[in-house]
Amino acid sequence: MQRSDLIAFNCRYSHSCLALFYVRQELARNLPGAEVHLHQFTINDPYYATLLRLSESGADVLFFAVYIWNARYVERLVRDLARIQPARPLVLGGPQAAVLEGLPLCCTVVQGEIEGVGGQFYQDLAAGSLRPMYQGEAGQPFPSPYLDDDFTGPLANRQVYYESSRGCPFRCAYCLSSVQRGVRHKELAQVEEELARILAFAPRIIKFVDRTFNADPERALAIWHYLATQPQPTRYHFEIAPDRFSEEMFAFLAALAPGRFQFEIGIQSTSPEALSAINRTMDVTAAMENIRRLVGLGTVHLHVDLILGLPFETRESFRRSLNQVFALGADHIQMGLLKVLPTTPISREQDAFGLIHCAQSPYEVLATRWLAHRELCELFALGECVEAFYNNRYFPSLWRYLRKSGEEPFSFFQGLLSVCRQHAFFDLSVTQELLARMLRELAQGRVDRELLLELMRYDWLSCGHRFLPPSLAARPLSDIRAELRGSLPPSMEGWYGARERSEFLKRGVFLELSARAGKEIGLDREGRAATVCFLPEDPHGSGKRVRVAVLDLPPAQGGA
Repeated sequence: MQRSDLIAFNCRYSHSCLALFYVRQELARNLPGAEVHLHQFTINDPYYATLLRLSESGADVLFFAVYIWNARYVERLVRDLARIQPARPLVLGGPQAAVLEGLPLCCTVVQGEIEGVGGQFYQDLAAGSLRPMYQGEAGQPFPSPYLDDDFTGPLANRQVYYESSRGCPFRCAYCLSSVQRGVRHKELAQVEEELARILAFAPRIIKFVDRTFNADPERALAIWHYLATQPQPTRYHFEIAPDRFSEEMFAFLAALAPGRFQFEIGIQSTSPEALSAINRTMDVTAAMENIRRLVGLGTVHLHVDLILGLPFETRESFRRSLNQVFALGADHIQMGLLKVLPTTPISREQDAFGLIHCAQSPYEVLATRWLAHRELCELFALGECVEAFYNNRYFPSLWRYLRKSGEEPFSFFQGLLSVCRQHAFFDLSVTQELLARMLRELAQGRVDRELLLELMRYDWLSCGHRFLPPSLAARPLSDIRAELRGSLPPSMEGWYGARERSEFLKRGVFLELSARAGKEIGLDREGRAATVCFLPEDPHGSGKRVRVAVLDLPPAQGGA
């Protein structure tokens, strides 16, 4: 009996590789009785130990899933495996398999969809006479490939990926999806049946890999309605086009329990010239308004993407894009680099666009006709600041203030980048305390310095910390607590009674806020200063989730 080992190298342990499960399903269908094993590694696993594990696996054939993030790792592996065991077949599939160069003679590349490869491949595989190349045609059904045992085995403690459709309505020039036309949808009854089987095991998260989940708004809404009725605490991730929302979708999302859905929204750019150059069809005005409405609902986690290095994107147009996107208030802003993937339309326009990119996967852009290398480096570093300081969600009050004040976000992060470089930030291990220290340094020269520090203190203690770091030092907690012993009322409804008063003082962390800081945070104090208490939600531990109480004190307490 022939044994095949199917191998993936994911970016993180929590990820999984959907392709392996599809390949396993096709092997079982075409070669009944074949022995198949799945192995999921990460690109950070020690290379030599991984090489030895695969060389000693005992498999007759090794299958590899090849993507831009693991192509170099896989390429190195197959070359070394071929040196050790030149007669053992190595089968490579996935979007980057066909562009690997100098592959050993024992390698076979499968292009396209595994469901459409055809019987000859499996006959050759069983006979040990594989050819160098096979083509899988699109158009075959693609039922969910998961078995019940997967959820307690290879998918345990991992993200589960699922596709209800294949293809994309867009033809973005930088995307591999642009090579194939059309979108194929599963019937809704099939989608519900497959999801029910997955949800029986209550995975932590299901990520829909549909390239544009809401390409058909009515169909997307039907699937959302089904998911909302499921009792499991599973979260759901969708890739969403921001300009394809109906009023019925907004009404549904407004009533959705917070935390169940998360959207990844590809804006890419707000520059009409850049969007036109990459064949991206999007109503920018509608997209911005829809994202603003989604943020206002407060029920969906929003991750928005910009791409750095697109054709016709200048420093100033990218500046405008970042400013517009920051103003929306999404939870996460990603400033990714354009990747000039082989076989995509944009790769054929490199000379026209002056695109210089890395020679090896993942082919990140280095310069364009509109962005010199130095300018691109500067924007990339600014994006790293956004990633480190904004996307961690440590300082939400600070970012809300920045949006309300009308200050230009791009200039704010430019100043922050300058501070980070002065203090070698990018050479240090990023901690919340380090982020606070850099923000404090930035605040030093500002007229609103004290207000920024107050907002950061509030955000720091909202994270569940028991003490302020030196960079955010304020009036000692012991002094505030001593004062409160004499001024706190005997009881506070919803927080403590006469018997719990001393325990409240002991467990609470207290902070004094000016009237302006209280207003920016959203405390209803009618122009008065406030003393607030941060109390762990878990009464038996410190925890990281806290409740915030605004203390009802005599007017003199806390100042003006």
